[in-house]
Amino acid sequence: MELADLRKEYTQQGLHETEADDDPVEQFRRWFEQAVSAQLPEPNAMTLATCTPDGRPSARIVLLKGYNGNGFTFFTSYEGRKAKELDSNPRAALVFYWPELERQIRIEGNIERTSSEESDAYFATRPRNSQLGAWASSQSSVVASREVLERRWAELQARYANQPVPRPPHWGGYRLIPTVFEFWQGRPSRLHDRLRYRRSPTGWVRERLSP
Repeated sequence: MELADLRKEYTQQGLHETEADDDPVEQFRRWFEQAVSAQLPEPNAMTLATCTPDGRPSARIVLLKGYNGNGFTFFTSYEGRKAKELDSNPRAALVFYWPELERQIRIEGNIERTSSEESDAYFATRPRNSQLGAWASSQSSVVASREVLERRWAELQARYANQPVPRPPHWGGYRLIPTVFEFWQGRPSRLHDRLRYRRSPTGWVRERLSP
């Protein structure tokens, strides 16, 4: 089905409480798999919003690399700005936006680092150039020139020639453990559907929000 037809179908159907799953992770899976099936560019791209302890926010795009009932996982340098903010204020928000389907998913929650074993396992699947790049870049730090990066790259290529590239100790994963989900489906006349799930002591509470 063409994207325009999918968008029309989803906006007409909307998101009704009787059809939404009781488990927000399962509801996420449904929408995510539909975005993948629609062959959207980078359907796993998500905005990651962080905040310093004194309330200064920042946001950037990262890639979702796994999710389940335990949370949503992404990988990065532990030396960059986002890592420093996550370590000092371990709360964050994610936003998935698929304009072709007129859908958005917001997720808020607490942050933890993945285990070394999990980070090692994912790092081993990365393309070799991406592995070398994790060593070459001291993320978010000021660098004198492009030539400095390229010289560092060449040194690393020589160092690890004909051998596996190990994971840098300053690189690994984070997991967002969700406490709030919001599923947004565009509708005609801007009367959009918004379903929110809030984690409570007894499970997930689902409620409709005004558009």
